[in-house]
Amino acid sequence: MQAYLQDSPIIDWQHPEILAAAAELKCRSGAKFGTVRNSFEFVRDEIRHSGDFDLHPVTCRASEVLAAGTGVCFAKSHLLAALLRANDIPAGFCYQRLRLDEAHNRYGLHGLNAVHLDAYGWIRIDARGNKPGITTEFIPPQERLAYTPSAEGERHLPDLYAAPLPQVIALLQGSDSCRTVLENLPDV
Repeated sequence: MQAYLQDSPIIDWQHPEILAAAAELKCRSGAKFGTVRNSFEFVRDEIRHSGDFDLHPVTCRASEVLAAGTGVCFAKSHLLAALLRANDIPAGFCYQRLRLDEAHNRYGLHGLNAVHLDAYGWIRIDARGNKPGITTEFIPPQERLAYTPSAEGERHLPDLYAAPLPQVIALLQGSDSCRTVLENLPDV
């Protein structure tokens, strides 16, 4: 479980601004459930999905996402993990393989989180951001994710990762625009 609480250059939860935001989001009663809900709703609702709003700063590190107020799904998952870890709540990374372009049979990854709560174990949560046709919620034990893999070749990747995938980090750090990120989503 310790691996899902660690600070890293990308999940930089010990950054002063992350610690301040995590303290604000901590449930006043100290309940981890409430802290997860507050953190999830903050990232989902207050951090804009770069693709939905045509925003161009490409963010990767959790502190960058918080400062810019924007990020793609991967970046938003980095921030959510950092906020949860700062409140001593184990958080990891999950991915879905989704069809991006049916005509060209192109697939790419979508990033989300898993959080561990004693009452439920590990549950997946997706703070991607709501928009028409996509609604995510934190309603354990149910999982209300942005996407449900259903087409041929789509699936939930079975692993839970303590750190973001290297190809995700490389894409975010090597891209100069949101459009570049969205056109080059990694596949596995």
